[in-house]
Amino acid sequence: MNQAQHWQDEQAGPAVPDATPGGAHPATRVEDRLPPSDGPGSPGGAAGPGPATTPRTDQAAVDGSSARAALLRVRAEVGKSIVGQDAAVTGLLIGLLADGHVLLEGVPGVAKTLLVRTLATALDLDTKRVQFTPDLMPGDITGSLIYESKTSEFTFREGPVFTNILLADEINRTPPKTQASLLEAMEERQVSVDGVSRRLPTPFIVAATQNPVEYEGTYPLPEAQLDRFLLKLTLPLPGREDEIEVIRRHSAGFDPRNLGAAGVRAVAGAADIDRARAAVARVAIAPEVLAYIVDLVRATRSSPSFQLGVSPRGATALLNTSRAWAWLSGRSFVTPDDVKALTLPALRHRVALRPEAQMDGVGVDDVLGSILGSVPVPR
Repeated sequence: MNQAQHWQDEQAGPAVPDATPGGAHPATRVEDRLPPSDGPGSPGGAAGPGPATTPRTDQAAVDGSSARAALLRVRAEVGKSIVGQDAAVTGLLIGLLADGHVLLEGVPGVAKTLLVRTLATALDLDTKRVQFTPDLMPGDITGSLIYESKTSEFTFREGPVFTNILLADEINRTPPKTQASLLEAMEERQVSVDGVSRRLPTPFIVAATQNPVEYEGTYPLPEAQLDRFLLKLTLPLPGREDEIEVIRRHSAGFDPRNLGAAGVRAVAGAADIDRARAAVARVAIAPEVLAYIVDLVRATRSSPSFQLGVSPRGATALLNTSRAWAWLSGRSFVTPDDVKALTLPALRHRVALRPEAQMDGVGVDDVLGSILGSVPVPR
């Protein structure tokens, strides 16, 4: 089983059947038409044509290799406090690599908050948590002007959005006005207060959580805001062995409020993310694979089960996340398998089921899975 299929299995359950005749590997001949690069096994290799041995290319490859090694250490470090959520850890890393926001959905108690805190610690990034409630105001997130009696002037007091990873806990429990206060921050990486725009730190992503089973007193996110999230990741309940390991750790004294005692330490930083993003931008993608992405997206718009299909922004999200996953997997080019692996987490929140499909018990992932099985894969 390849890494892309492993990601797909963790996020979507059963594998999607290969749509190519005879079961041929979907990327067999696409790779032959890619531009020259440092080679499939070269981490962060240059994607453009020309000699691959120039000093600049060599340095880029070294930087990409060291950045990948650092991020792989992060995955291992997060495992010191998180059990059985490897797909979610990888998804958050892909979000950072592609400079996009992530929506985490799972029942209470599956370590959504702990996951974000541990990841921020391992990456040596600043993180702030906001508990979204019905009485939360926009200024509680973005910040506001405060009158200073000593100077008789108004000064701006930064809100929790001025951080690297903003944990928006139970984002669907606050009214639309407060939800909308995040839109500018998510799209423009800035907030505007009293006519003045203020830039947010770099990197900056929103990791929002929501509970999929308790909807009383919630305000579902509008389509415009859902579309701003790069990925929607589902965190399942752990399997029996994983749950035994969780309980064993707690019986041995694990305290989720004290990550230092659990041995979690910073093994990467913002500089590694910058180098990784530069390496991801050099990942090559063949015209046939680009067309495959477009065909998948267009198929969601014509599906009889969807009343809302994926927008062009969703196509770019699938492109960017596929690139990030290919690079994290150690390749300098994107294969159709990479696209398949990221289709569900990148698109599942950008579509809307028709009421009759819901009444028939059809799920969004089911429809996307059938689309993956019907759209021809480039060979």
